[in-house]
Parts: sequence; structure tokens; C-alpha cells
Amino acid sequence: MRKDVRILLVGEPKVGKTSLIMTLVSEEFPAVVPYRAEEITIPADVTPERVPTHIVDYSEAEQTDEQLYQEISKANVICIVYSVNNKNYLCSPFTVCVCFRVPLILVGNKSDLVEHSSMETVLPIMNKYTEIETCVECSAKNLKNISELFYYAQKAVLHPTGPLYCPEKKEMRSACVRALTRIFKVSDLDNDGILNDHELTFFQRTCFNTPLAPQALEDVKNVVRKNLTDGVRDNGLTLKGFLFLHTLFIQRGRHETTWAVLRRFGYDDDLELHQDYLFPLLKIPPDCTTELNHNAYLFLQSVFDKHDKDRDCALSPEELMDLFDVFPYVPWGLDVNSTVCTNDQGWITYQGYLSQWTLTTYLDVQRCLEYLGYLGYSIIAEQESQASAITVTRDKKLDLKKKQTQRNVFRGHAFGITGSGKTGFLQGFLGRNLVRQKAIKEEHKSYYAISTAHVYGQEKYLLLHEIFPDFDFLSETELSCDIVCLIYDVSNPCSFEYCARIFKQYFMDSKTPCMLIAAKSDLPETKQQYCMTPLEFCQSKIIMHKNGPSLFL
Repeated sequence: MRKDVRILLVGEPKVGKTSLIMTLVSEEFPAVVPYRAEEITIPADVTPERVPTHIVDYSEAEQTDEQLYQEISKANVICIVYSVNNKNYLCSPFTVCVCFRVPLILVGNKSDLVEHSSMETVLPIMNKYTEIETCVECSAKNLKNISELFYYAQKAVLHPTGPLYCPEKKEMRSACVRALTRIFKVSDLDNDGILNDHELTFFQRTCFNTPLAPQALEDVKNVVRKNLTDGVRDNGLTLKGFLFLHTLFIQRGRHETTWAVLRRFGYDDDLELHQDYLFPLLKIPPDCTTELNHNAYLFLQSVFDKHDKDRDCALSPEELMDLFDVFPYVPWGLDVNSTVCTNDQGWITYQGYLSQWTLTTYLDVQRCLEYLGYLGYSIIAEQESQASAITVTRDKKLDLKKKQTQRNVFRGHAFGITGSGKTGFLQGFLGRNLVRQKAIKEEHKSYYAISTAHVYGQEKYLLLHEIFPDFDFLSETELSCDIVCLIYDVSNPCSFEYCARIFKQYFMDSKTPCMLIAAKSDLPETKQQYCMTPLEFCQSKIIMHKNGPSLFL
């Protein structure tokens, strides 16, 4: 929502616009009225919307057309003031104001001079120009509707009708429907297609900070029942009923209610999710990593349970698409299925689902914050922002110094020449044998694998990353990990040399633990073309662990 509002008053001479401003300030009709009132600022604490409001008066007698254009370009809303006894509604500045696409308020002043209303004459003009938000009749002399005039002007800026509703079609705009549909689905905690009393009460308290009385709940549902046959089902509000209610709010001039809901769920004035909502501030010092905390995992577990309709602890493609329906795009590609654990049908399991979220948080925490925003984490978990879902670990160097860590995610990099068995090593970690590995299409292959491992009775995540073989240049990111896996093919005589060179060039003097893995050990072992055997190399440098066929098959 805007931090302040700038209201510009324009009109023909002697329509009383200056009197309106002076009457608002002094709460009495001025004895002497100048050509133009000085700009005034109404403090936030005395306005209904708690937003500072600047009121500017334009005078044709004292100002030029160029100054008019400047004022219009700075204004958030323009009040076109006319005298109800003159009926010159389309004053000379009117056509200029319309061109700037700024919300307009038609103000019929001097209503004390006539006994009839000008509304019937004004309605065709309002229908013709969609920029006109509303029309207000007032009297500076009788102090009639003065505060209401500026309230409606504020409202036109802070709660505009245009983005929500198309008056020609008499229906909500598609962007508004999309936003409210997402809000409905986020609020439908059990994913049964209706908002039950518990969900409606939570929604009401979340958006308006007040519960909804049982009778008020019934009254709302009865209004929907009278107007829609399928607006209420099983005593709960359907999506159609939810959208109907907001259409009704807007048509009855209560669009601030719909805006309150939209803004609570992160939407800006253009009905896009605000960047501050999707990407809350999160400070990450150097050499620190990011992980999901306990509350975040509980939330993600509830999202999984919400969409696992058949309760098989896996998400089918249809269930996964249903989960992503609140996203503007599908966030996970098909490579995810070869990054995490899946069931025999290739569907992401509960463990795989949490693993993918863990990987995203570790590698790209901003993307994780964005995804949690789409799911409505801060609303459903009742937190200030998605940043509360993230734990920033302490500097790794401090962990090494103290020889203890609170981290739950550890990163391993797999080095080896092409064909050495790195991919098989990663997929074997996920429990896939060679038959299942061969079924993975080339375009769906992943260079990452993540799953859980138990360390001293505690569950930890191990993230493995296959590094592209390039001895001449390895980036800082490729060298930064918690464990180095040097993989060679026992059946390829040229395979081990690369591992030895990588170790001696980059890791021999580092404190990063290294592990030499003899892959494809089910095949006949061939003498490696190197100055010493892998065993001799290990005995002189590191401890070797030779894996049997069960690790890779």
C-alpha cells in the first residue's frame, strides 16, 4: 500500500474547491476565500487509512497549463469540482486529467443551492469514463460531506476499483480472479475444495484480526445460497461462492475489504505478489549456509499431506500439479525426479519432497523464500515472513575450530573423469539400481542427489554434486564442500590418474576430508597407469574405502 496520498483539486473558477480545502482544515466556512489554497498535509494519525495525505489546489487564475500538467503527473487522485447549480461537469481540466489515467472523483459542490441531486445527470459520464471512481455531492457552506469527499479520494488511491472490477462487463477482472483463487486454495487447509467454518474463521482472523461470530458465518453463507446454487457445499464456501462474495463487496462499494485480503496475502496495487513479500530481507554472512528450521519442515509436511490425497506417501504428477497450482509457474523440472528419492512409479516420495526443499534452501535460499511465499507460509504458519523459516548456520571455520557443528546439511562433491561412475554413485545413493538408472532420459538427468543419512543416531541430509571433469580450472564453488569423493573406474586404466592429480593440486593441503572410491568394482580390475597403485596412494595420503558392488548396483 502507498505510504502517502496526493490529492489534486481542479475545476472552473468559483466552483468552491478552495472553500472545500479551507473548510476541511478549519471545520467552518471561510469568511475570505483566496484564488488558491496553499498545499496542506493531513497527518497519518487523523486519517481513516492511517496514511499522510497531501491536498493540492490548482487555480487557472494563478497557474499555467504547464503547472497543471506537472501537478497532474504528481497526483495520485484528482477531484474534479463542479457547482451543482451550474452543471458544467466536464470543465476544461477534465479532458486533460482523463489522458493521464489517474483515478478521478467527481465533486458536486454547493449542494445547498439546489433541492435536487445531480447524480442522474452524472451517471452517464461515470459510465463513459472508467477513470471516474465515484461522485460525491457536498457543500462547503453547510459542511456537508467534506470529510467524506477526501475519504473517498483516499480510498480511490489506496483501494482502487479499476484493478479489481470491469464496470462494462460487471464482473471481476481476470487478474483479481487469479489472485483470489490462489488465496482460496492457500486458505483451504485440507484441500477439499471448500472453506469450512474453521478455515473461514482462521481466514477472517488472519485478514481482519478479528474472529467471525457463528451467526455472522451463517449470514454470509445464506447470502451466497440465495444467489448461487453451487456457492455453498457441505456447509462450506466453494471457490465460486468465495469469488461471488468479493464481487458483491466491490459492487456495493466495499472494495477496501477485498483489498485488505489481497494485501494480507502479499499482493501489490497491480495484483502481483510484492517483491518484499516474496523476498524478505535475510542476511547471510560469508562461509555460512542456509537450512530449513523445524517450523518450516512442519509447514511443508502439512502441505504434502494436504495434496497427498491417496495417502501413499508420494506425490503423483496430478497431485504435484495441484500443489503447484498456487505458483505462477511450475517450479520443479523433471530433473528433480532423478535428484531425490522416488517410488517404483517414479513419483516423488515424502522423503524426496523434503529433500528437494532442503536442496533448494541450501543452494538458492532466495528461490526457497519465493516458493514459500507462493504457498502462503507467513500466513498459514502465522509468521512475520518466510525468513523465519530459515536457519543461517555459523561460519564453517568456527565449526572446524570447535570440532562440532549444529548443521543438518552436508555437501559432498564427486570428482572423476567422464564414465568413471559418478552418476551411478549419486543414483546409487538414492537407491536406484542400474536398470532404473538407464530408464532416466538424458534431458531429465541431474548433477545433484540429496537424501538423508543417519549419523550417531541423528538424521542428516547429504547433498552430493557431480563436478564436470576439468583439471585446469575448478571454481571456488566447485572446491567448497564438506567431503570430497574421488571416483575412479577400476576397469579403466586411465581413470585413477585424474583423481590423484585433483587431490594433489587442490586438496592435499586443505582440511576438507577426502575419500577415494573404486567404482564398478564388479568388473575385472585393471592396473592403473600411474606411478603408484590406488592402495599405495591412499596409504601415503589418505584412508581408502573400497566400495563393493552393492553400493553401485
